Amino acid sequence: MERFEVLSPDKVTIEFDIPYYTSKEKAFEAFDNWKKRYEFQGYYSSVDYGRIPLDELEDYIYVREISNQLNN
Repeated sequence: MERFEVLSPDKVTIEFDIPYYTSKEKAFEAFDNWKKRYEFQGYYSSVDYGRIPLDELEDYIYVREISNQLNN
């Protein structure tokens, strides 16, 4: 089973209640919903990158596949 996580430009998960998404499409849907939280100010404020315009935000996020390894 594929699992993906989405991290902000500051490498923090965008949603703490959902640790992963079951497809890349669902991960990007979650990103779109998360991005809407910043529409009123027009940018995302990043510790590392400063103000990121919302139309560029996707270039700064991290969508990565989570390994299916079992913890021992």
